[in-house]
Amino acid sequence: MKWLILILGVASNASASVLVKMAMMPPRRFPSLSEPLAALGNWPFWLGLCLYGTAFLLYAAALARLPLNVAHPLVTCGAVASVALMSALIFREPFYWNTIAGIALMIAGVALVTIRVASTVS
Repeated sequence: MKWLILILGVASNASASVLVKMAMMPPRRFPSLSEPLAALGNWPFWLGLCLYGTAFLLYAAALARLPLNVAHPLVTCGAVASVALMSALIFREPFYWNTIAGIALMIAGVALVTIRVASTVS
């Protein structure tokens, strides 16, 4: 259950980032001094904001079940890798070889940091 909470937290965080990016792209509008109510119809912004809140609650729930030195690196690395992949798939942003290498190095680094602790927590 604790790993499912962590995975859902990563998914919520990454999805929120994608939605906020969508909210800032035309034709959607964000509030300005001339149109302060423009954001009310910007559903990706509000859904992204709710998902950030959900991600925070899931992260807190994961911290209740896992050590900080396991949960935080996994959430951070998972969110960064997920956002990089989704930005390439959804927004057609460049996905260079060094992005793949960086994700692989992050996964290796998090594995090295958490593997012993995670195995004793099970």
